Amino acid sequence: MTNAATHANTKQKLLIIEDEGEMCLLINMLLDGKGLEVEHVKTIADAVEYFQQYRPAIVLVDNRLPDGFGLDLVSFIRKNYPATKIIMISGVDVSAKDIALENGADLFLEKPFTKAQLWQAISGFLN
Repeated sequence: MTNAATHANTKQKLLIIEDEGEMCLLINMLLDGKGLEVEHVKTIADAVEYFQQYRPAIVLVDNRLPDGFGLDLVSFIRKNYPATKIIMISGVDVSAKDIALENGADLFLEKPFTKAQLWQAISGFLN
């Protein structure tokens, strides 16, 4: 098998860090068939544990999580896993946008977002 064929079979990991089940389901549906390996966790603690085992190419991080703020996780990911692309998502804390970007987020998506907006954000980081 050539490198190109091997690469084509390798799905990039995308981790959703979001405690709302409906939002996770929606994002999963929006990304279905896009060639990504999508997984999700509901807490910062679970996200940190996930990062110890896997290296997702992209993370979608909600700001309000049961055990803290996604903003704090953005700093942790940027410091420890600089290659990971970070998309902060939030509907409540639009004011968090500037802080998220300052902390190292690559992009900020305001909820509600469209399928096109989500895919444009993610596809820009793939390859």
